[in-house]
Amino acid sequence: MRHRMLHLLALALAALAWGSPLRAQSQRSPLEEAPIVVTPEHARAVERGLEWLAANQVTEGSERGAWIALIGYKLNTGFRHTAADKGHLGVTALAGMAFLAGGHLPGRGKYGRNVEEALEFVLKSVQADGYTTHGGSRMYSHAFATLFLAEVYGQTHRQDIRSKLQLAVDFIVNSQNQDGGWRYEPYAVESDMSIVVCQVMALRAARNIGIRVPKSTIDRAAKYVVDSAVTEESMSRSFGMFNARNELGSFHYQKNDGSRSSFPLTAAGVTALYGAGVYSDRSIDDGISYLRSRLAQFNHEYGRGAGGHYFFWYGHYYGVQAMYTAGADDWESYFATVRDEILRMQQDDGSWPNEVGPGPALGTAAAVLILEIPYRYLPIFQR
Repeated sequence: MRHRMLHLLALALAALAWGSPLRAQSQRSPLEEAPIVVTPEHARAVERGLEWLAANQVTEGSERGAWIALIGYKLNTGFRHTAADKGHLGVTALAGMAFLAGGHLPGRGKYGRNVEEALEFVLKSVQADGYTTHGGSRMYSHAFATLFLAEVYGQTHRQDIRSKLQLAVDFIVNSQNQDGGWRYEPYAVESDMSIVVCQVMALRAARNIGIRVPKSTIDRAAKYVVDSAVTEESMSRSFGMFNARNELGSFHYQKNDGSRSSFPLTAAGVTALYGAGVYSDRSIDDGISYLRSRLAQFNHEYGRGAGGHYFFWYGHYYGVQAMYTAGADDWESYFATVRDEILRMQQDDGSWPNEVGPGPALGTAAAVLILEIPYRYLPIFQR
């Protein structure tokens, strides 16, 4: 009876956020508590990471407030950069959120100045049409910048932030394509899961603090994500049951049965559904099971031995959100494993590596954010 009541409460909260869930099949509750204890080692690692970020923020010139990192794009499992001496908008937004998630607000607290300057850099990057870009950055960075603005506005209610945040949100809404998704460039015809989840989470954060977001935009995005899940039906249509059996529960890169699936894409798919207010769907249950079964292999392939590949940070940034929302049974063991792996990866100077990707500013911002989820300061990381 208690489990059923929690399930109904979860559906009610989803309806308040976005309207009725897309489907109602599973009994998984997102409201169970997750009693993770933040150890002194854990807390010290977070503080050292924030210290490194503060020391490496640009303090003057046109890039003031930003973090310098390679701006570029994924190329298979590699990374090709297009700019190396510019402030990275997406990384700056993530670093800013790392400070917020540690309890620091613009102009307030030990790192208040760092948050304020990161905020000013992001606000300056919002163009007249709402596209938020700097140095050639694309829709990934737009989404993270929008998410950062939403989190800051929710805690400060500054009207100068609200106006630009609404512009950025409207740009996401207007650039959604016919599939219900988004791609690297604005207004692209194709979509992919890695971009869709970023936009959905930005829209969710904005909607949570009163910014206008059409429900139809979220409904279409949620359908795109559900249709990207690897199911018994999709396997029988495309791969054949035997060959694709080990991919059941994962999510495709793009909404067709022939594109690849992976641990990071599955973490993105589950988190996107939660962000869209869908708490009950078979693809969530199967996705959580897939993540549990692939965790050790994923850490081995992309963690310490790979120098903190961007797949590692991306996968666990969304993986911990998915597991945290899923509840204690899934969350505790997952987070304990990921936390221990991340603590072992921290460098002597307090940073975390990202040898394939934008660089240590990304690794450090992502690591700190992941470790800060049990702090529960940041609304987007709360149930």
